[in-house]
Amino acid sequence: MAKQNSSTGISALYQEAIRDPEKFWLEAASQVHWFKPPSYALSKPGKVESEGSEQTEKRHTADWFADGQLNACYSALDYHVEQGHGEQTAIIYESPVTGVSQKITYANLLFHVSQFAGALAAKGLTKGDRVLIYMPMIPQAVVAMLACARLGLIHSVVFGGFAANELATRIDDAEPKAVIAASCGVEVKRIIDYKALLNKALKLSQHTPEFQVIYQRPQQTAKLDQPRDIDWNDFIDKAESADCVPVKSTDPLYILYTSGTTGKPKGVIRDTGGYCVALQWSMRAIYNVVPGDVYWAASDIGWVVGHSYIVYGPLLNRNTTILYEGKPVGTPDASAFWRIIAKHRVKVLFTAPTAIRAIKKEDPAGDLVRQGDFDLTSLSALFLAGERSDPDTLHWAQTQLNVPVIDHWWQTETGWSICANCLGVEALPVVDGSPTMPVPGYELFVVDKGGQKLSKGSVGALVIKTPLPPGTFTGLWNDEKRFEESYFSSYPGYYETGDAGYIDENGYVFVMSRTDDIINVAGHRLSTGAIEQVIAGHEDIAECAVIGKSCALKGEIPLALIVLNCQTQNPLEQIQRACVQMVREKLGAVYSFKTSVPVRALPKTRSGKVLRATMKQIAQKQAYSIPATIDDPKILDEIEIALDRLN
Repeated sequence: MAKQNSSTGISALYQEAIRDPEKFWLEAASQVHWFKPPSYALSKPGKVESEGSEQTEKRHTADWFADGQLNACYSALDYHVEQGHGEQTAIIYESPVTGVSQKITYANLLFHVSQFAGALAAKGLTKGDRVLIYMPMIPQAVVAMLACARLGLIHSVVFGGFAANELATRIDDAEPKAVIAASCGVEVKRIIDYKALLNKALKLSQHTPEFQVIYQRPQQTAKLDQPRDIDWNDFIDKAESADCVPVKSTDPLYILYTSGTTGKPKGVIRDTGGYCVALQWSMRAIYNVVPGDVYWAASDIGWVVGHSYIVYGPLLNRNTTILYEGKPVGTPDASAFWRIIAKHRVKVLFTAPTAIRAIKKEDPAGDLVRQGDFDLTSLSALFLAGERSDPDTLHWAQTQLNVPVIDHWWQTETGWSICANCLGVEALPVVDGSPTMPVPGYELFVVDKGGQKLSKGSVGALVIKTPLPPGTFTGLWNDEKRFEESYFSSYPGYYETGDAGYIDENGYVFVMSRTDDIINVAGHRLSTGAIEQVIAGHEDIAECAVIGKSCALKGEIPLALIVLNCQTQNPLEQIQRACVQMVREKLGAVYSFKTSVPVRALPKTRSGKVLRATMKQIAQKQAYSIPATIDDPKILDEIEIALDRLN
């Protein structure tokens, strides 16, 4: 089936989901395998029973498909094999950093997952126990995730190579019975000793897991500390395959800690049934991929994109998913993405705008696309998310690939798209700077600080009416108070996204910045994202970030940090003057933009998010901590020096 509800336009489908969520989501749930199908979709907030305890109050989230039973692993693997698709490729593992290319069928993946699940069960792990997974982008990481789901265990994947102290806080919060890790991670120019980081984390943590399973990579083997450390191969040796354990729809599938958190981490809880239904629906309705298509989310399993669209979403939909251990540039060059699309006939690529900017910086004219003679005719669309996609990046990608480039907006907390161009329902015109419209199930509004709804075109806080649709988070692990205060206290009856933006007259949503990135210039609340969008349009600018800097006269003024394209030949002063003029012409003098500072690169998390808040602290000469998720800490030192020179 190429289209989901193809006879119904997206507007009508959206209204149906708001008007009758019961009917809409039960129909979507029928596409997922259930051991016990749900008899109703939505259990509204109120008194609910939880296993082994008294009734508790659920104030903000709904229980979706609460009387249904299923297993995410069964739906992603067993069901497809039973239907005769065992020989279809489930995973294509591409690792340019190790030179390995491998295809794994659904039947083969099921065998390894069942075997690993059997080994976990033999160690006494049962439904509801936590398992922390600390691995790079290798097939064994997917095996570990699905094996946990198979037994009803709650997995918590921590981004590979995460600092020891941050890993320790997650061990203490999740209190896992077991840790599954690899001996090392492999990058372009270095080996990361995962086992050493894990050892240090275990010394720092208060909680002690019962055992660790270590997958030994040939690039660097680890010394195992007996008896707590167990070699992966020894662990599965003689293990009997385990069957799937039926779980309630509302039972947790995983805990995922939000990127960039400091201090006590925020462990987002994802349920099983609602998540499976939302992902299955989104694969066809949003991305327009059908069973058998090759789908590639160029992200990492340590992030929410990896959970939703490297592992669970594609496998639930019987797609072939690509597991990529490499970079957009440097493995070996800026044509890496195009090479893999051509090699494996990828239909849809999903990546971050940061990745496209990195490619554009190295190859601004797109010479590598053409000179490489890559056959990209299989590609039907490029989806971008993770950072706001500026029009220049979007246009560059459209020019090179000659396919629709779709910006869509979502968060770790939501698990899937809040706003998107639903290509599998009705492809709407792409509008620069907009992730299009809310996806069916999300009632989105723009409000002021007092919670009053704003008119079309007015910038304010973007909020979503509760209860949230299936697949979104159901709480924070061991922290109901923080769940309330962080997301629902500011605007009663609404989920606070933390993003600011507006909705235009045609219903298109524009996400301009985080709410704390709105700056006050002489009494005018202005979006730094609007300035970034203009500056990014300069032909010599690879990427930029705009922050607010204190000003005695105007309160705050915008300051741009710019990264130049590698092939730029124009003088810096000329580029800076042109940026000032562009902002004045397109946004007006009220923005008071006058200053830009060239930097080698922007500081980012490993998932590609620009650390604007940290740069603002540096600009304001405030104390700041180096985020645990930062990709290259040295960049902050360089930015501090550059801003000191400015002062």
